[in-house]
Amino acid sequence: MDGTAPSARAAAPEAIVEGRITRSDGRVVAWAESGAHDGRPILRIPGTPSSRFAIRSDSLWVDRGIRMIVTERPGFGASTRQPGRRFEDHAADLVAILDELGLDRVPVIAGSGGAPYGLALAADYPDRVAAVTVVVGAAPLHPDEGADMIGLNAEGLRLAAAADRAGMVALLQPVRAAILRDPLASFRGAMETAPASDQAIMADPAWQVMTVRNLREAMRSGVDGWVDESMLMFGGWSGFDPSQITASLTWWHGDRDRNIPLTAVHRLLKRLPRARLVEWTESGHLTPYLLEGEILGELLERASPE
Repeated sequence: MDGTAPSARAAAPEAIVEGRITRSDGRVVAWAESGAHDGRPILRIPGTPSSRFAIRSDSLWVDRGIRMIVTERPGFGASTRQPGRRFEDHAADLVAILDELGLDRVPVIAGSGGAPYGLALAADYPDRVAAVTVVVGAAPLHPDEGADMIGLNAEGLRLAAAADRAGMVALLQPVRAAILRDPLASFRGAMETAPASDQAIMADPAWQVMTVRNLREAMRSGVDGWVDESMLMFGGWSGFDPSQITASLTWWHGDRDRNIPLTAVHRLLKRLPRARLVEWTESGHLTPYLLEGEILGELLERASPE
């Protein structure tokens, strides 16, 4: 806890409790909690773009006695932008959230574009992480892997490699506007080349409720946070060493994921000494939505004291 301001926590609709702290540089960092508020805490780092409202609309977390703490990165939702941020900068924000909540050591689950932040947290603050799960996580990419990705990510990879921030703004600004107009249509458009398994999940009403609320909140404050994140995520990783992670780690990934190719995951896992890969067949990027109960059960089992 940085001591600059107290947490502002208040009850919200649908059993969501929100929290905010102000960091020493004046930035607001926000998060939300859902599920069983007196249950087992898990720190959840959502994908890109996303917000603290990446919260399920069903009772899965309540039924399993999980207190899910959903974080939010700079420039999304209610969290102040941090120009030039690095993965390890937000890892320090995550530690500040844990300090504010009085939580010492917790299981961590990181999804998609949230993966490098979860890995940075585990590498830089090993005493705060009981175990790590990554689902369909981002990994450092080679330029030729763009051919295996959805169009938006392939173009983002090209622009980041060229250090073309203006081009990234031009790419993402109209997508942000489309998200604010119609989140579901925009998401489907970006995922038009995703596999059939992803297309089926996008038709699920409960998934749609969660996605609409989450994307609109993520994009509310502007496009710069998304641009910052895309330049960082697609531009090559540096600043933290994944090989320093000592916590047990399970990485779940689909063999037909067109957001993050499995080839990139295989390369990264060679640098993670305690990592185990669970590979789903005939599966894409959205598969974790259907299997979250199994994923969380496996995480909690590894995080339990021996």
